[in-house]
Amino acid sequence: MSTKTRNELINQLFPDLPRFREDQINTALFDPSNKNWDKLTTLSKEMRDQIIKSVPWTSLHCAKIIESGDKETRKALLQTQDMHAIESVLMKNKREQWTICISSQIGCAMGCAFCATGKMGLTRNLDIDEIVDQIRFWQSQIKTDERISNIVVMGMGEPLINYENVRDALNLILKYTSVGKTRITVSTAGVLPRMQQILTDPLWPHVRFAVSLHSVDVKVRKQIMSSSTPTFLDDLAIWAKQYLSLHGNRRHHLTFEYLLLSGINDSDADAKKLANYVNKIGDIKVNVLIYNQTDVFSAPTKERIQAFSKVLQNCGVNATRRRSMGQDIFAACGQLAQTA
Repeated sequence: MSTKTRNELINQLFPDLPRFREDQINTALFDPSNKNWDKLTTLSKEMRDQIIKSVPWTSLHCAKIIESGDKETRKALLQTQDMHAIESVLMKNKREQWTICISSQIGCAMGCAFCATGKMGLTRNLDIDEIVDQIRFWQSQIKTDERISNIVVMGMGEPLINYENVRDALNLILKYTSVGKTRITVSTAGVLPRMQQILTDPLWPHVRFAVSLHSVDVKVRKQIMSSSTPTFLDDLAIWAKQYLSLHGNRRHHLTFEYLLLSGINDSDADAKKLANYVNKIGDIKVNVLIYNQTDVFSAPTKERIQAFSKVLQNCGVNATRRRSMGQDIFAACGQLAQTA
């Protein structure tokens, strides 16, 4: 997308804009009580008039919102200014607050076999405004006494392919919202060059990080994740140890996501291989996911899920099972494909 971001447009209007004015503008943007530039009374009327003429208040238009039957999940179909669509999800969490699942791309090029978004292919990256405006949109949709406590970058797209925009958007979110670093998680299919960059990038905000693993068998992982490489598992283990030595602590753990697919990666032997792989690395949290229907695979039985989880626990793995939300409105992991 070739259009300029809000900050670029504002700096074009006011080349010598002081830093405190930029802070006032961004603070106003993230204030859900503000609905347009008119409310930005910290600026002069002349400045507001210039901004109103040249700078859109938001980069996204809501085309539709649908709510799950239990009313704990909402999915929005959001339209960009160049008439593309993304999906973003709001979920009630265990703290009785809200978690947002935001997208980083229109579509995805990673081609994971279990993911509906991957079947779309990639249209383009989202810009900084389109990422942060998903948070601003959901802020406007919740009650004034409610708050967004968690953000997961696990929606449409591969965040690390859109590295700079995701990084810069996260820094804005951390600065202008109350959500802290340990309440934000970025999930990747495993883009190792960018993962290496994270280790040395002083601008990368060290939010929580999750890697979609899904198998510790090279052939099986390649079967379900076409972007995987023959050396990925070895390379990931080396990177994970480096990451943990730099950033790991009690509240800032590294997570491996493991999606259970019936007959593919859900046997007791698979669980033992996973435990062996994880335990050789160190303090890894394994998040066991259950397949959400996209008409390709099938989810294991409850008994098989329990047996898999028990093997991990018996092997000393810190394993949790993610609660799947919004399946009835195709809002769960792997289901986002512009179907609101």
